[in-house]
Amino acid sequence: MVGALSACGGTGGASNADSVTLYSADGLGDWYKEQFQAFEEQTGISVEYVEGGSGEVVSRAEKEKSNPQVDVLVTLPPFIQQADKQGTLGTTKIADDAVIPAADKAANGHYVTLANNYFTMIRGTAVEPKAQSWDDLLDPRFRQKLQYSTPGQAGDGTALLLLLRHVMGEQQALDYLGKLQANNVGPSASTGKLGPKVSKGELAVANSDVQMALTSIANDSAAFETFLPTTADGKRITMALPYVMGKAAQAPQPENAQKLIDFLMSAPVQQTLAEQAFGSSPRTDVEAAGPKAEMIAAAVKGAEIWQPDWNDVNNNFDALIDAYNKATGQ
Repeated sequence: MVGALSACGGTGGASNADSVTLYSADGLGDWYKEQFQAFEEQTGISVEYVEGGSGEVVSRAEKEKSNPQVDVLVTLPPFIQQADKQGTLGTTKIADDAVIPAADKAANGHYVTLANNYFTMIRGTAVEPKAQSWDDLLDPRFRQKLQYSTPGQAGDGTALLLLLRHVMGEQQALDYLGKLQANNVGPSASTGKLGPKVSKGELAVANSDVQMALTSIANDSAAFETFLPTTADGKRITMALPYVMGKAAQAPQPENAQKLIDFLMSAPVQQTLAEQAFGSSPRTDVEAAGPKAEMIAAAVKGAEIWQPDWNDVNNNFDALIDAYNKATGQ
């Protein structure tokens, strides 16, 4: 039986020998539901699922170290690197390791990319004129109609900060975010909560990621569209923002954890990512095809895809967030 979805709710803790507990950043819930059912039918092991913001699930796992609850952790970078640095993750074996590129797995064997994904912004389909550039988002017409998830807490929000630093330069990005505060509704620990607000018209613009946004558009008929804001010289730049998975170092059910990892990384399950979840597999032997794979490609078409050095980001994480907080008055 699949555990109820929650914003870091639920009981957690796979104390039952026939269960396993997964903590995950939000965005893959619908895909998980179907895969967990198939996993239980195949193995007899039920999945207890706890969902929250990228930093939220890592923080929860860290706080529970004296009484471990989580078996498998899925989150976005740099939070997966943060979890590893805290000692939350142990060895994550991959049955088909040879088909996973080195860039998609940790050098120490502690985590692996579960699904590839990319940063994006979203805008309400009824909002005119449409925001096109980063400068457009500073327009007073977006006052209290724009919101982004909080850097340091949410993976997509942290990605926004990193991308702006890459696009504009460190100080210019901080200055920009300081100006953007005039339009920003306020902090949000979870990106997933922003999409429905844009769809309802409460917000005009928010940050997101391609996988989450396209899933909402397809499954929920969300009234928004993805866009990559142009820079001052007209370029469109996004960044790789994968869901990354690792086995907990103190997993209460380590064997069940490994079985779930093997299942989710298997070629047949990875093949479902595009059509069921608007994600793409890191496996070199799995090729995304079909209408939804084409939608993923269209969302980033013509854009430069930037790949951050996540270990460097993690090593400088506190300084990055401190600078952001000072610039925005958080």
